Amino acid sequence: PTAAGKSALALALARLRPETELVSVDSMSVYRGMDIGTAKPSAADRASVPYHLIDLVDPGDEFSVRQFQTVARAALVEIEQRRHRALLVGGTGLYLRAVIDNLELPGRWPAIAADLSAQADGPGGVETLYSRLGRLDPVAATRMGPGNRRRVVRALEVTLGSGRPFSSFGPGLVVYPPTSIVLVGIRFDPAVHDELIGRRFHALLDAGLLDEVRALASRPGGMSRTARQALGYRELLTHIEDGIPLAEAVDAAIARTRSFARRQWSWFKRDPRIRWLEPDGDLLSGLIGVWDTGAGTAVAVGE
Repeated sequence: PTAAGKSALALALARLRPETELVSVDSMSVYRGMDIGTAKPSAADRASVPYHLIDLVDPGDEFSVRQFQTVARAALVEIEQRRHRALLVGGTGLYLRAVIDNLELPGRWPAIAADLSAQADGPGGVETLYSRLGRLDPVAATRMGPGNRRRVVRALEVTLGSGRPFSSFGPGLVVYPPTSIVLVGIRFDPAVHDELIGRRFHALLDAGLLDEVRALASRPGGMSRTARQALGYRELLTHIEDGIPLAEAVDAAIARTRSFARRQWSWFKRDPRIRWLEPDGDLLSGLIGVWDTGAGTAVAVGE
């Protein structure tokens, strides 16, 4: 989960195994200038070890999982052509699945999505949309709860925009096919990680996170809808733009990050392919053992 030390662990392995190239699997590290809050590797670290998929776009740009899938595939091909091995590092579950499971990802239809979102905001809107989805794509409807606003809206957006059922784009995320990529996770311990998350966020503030968010928000292009949702950034923006007291914004950021870590654990613990490392054990030795004996060209620290 977030704050578990994945990046430091990956960097430590890469320094011991020179064939290693690190591939970020983080939906917010793709944005230039969002450095402190996403805990990007330092300039010195990036000079010592090859990194990929960091600083791809400006924070005013939108960036989709489909775009990530394309650039990640290209990076993996290049790494393999150099006879090196990729170590994928990050906790953005959908991005990881898009790469390792070759998901067929539908496009976007912004006008349709905006209309559906407006309907969902009305009284009983989500329930009405879910009933509509049940008529148009009953298979998709059975894969999500009637109260899951985001997924209901997205499924209808794709069904209406593409002219084909959302469920026709593949079996979805409930199937875990064989993969040549070895998956390794750091097991989640709520008591330990809650403390880590609180400590880390205050360390990020000490490192200048508030000033970073303020500078990004004042850019001519501002921050995109997606970038503004990043952990910590969204809450600090309420302080900067709406006058919410800083202490209240910080508490909200820590609470949302802790909730996010639990959602990460819920997502990844269902994947039977993952080998789990214990957070109180020797993580580096455990990862080296997998790295030195693993099949395929890549290992993903995916939680």
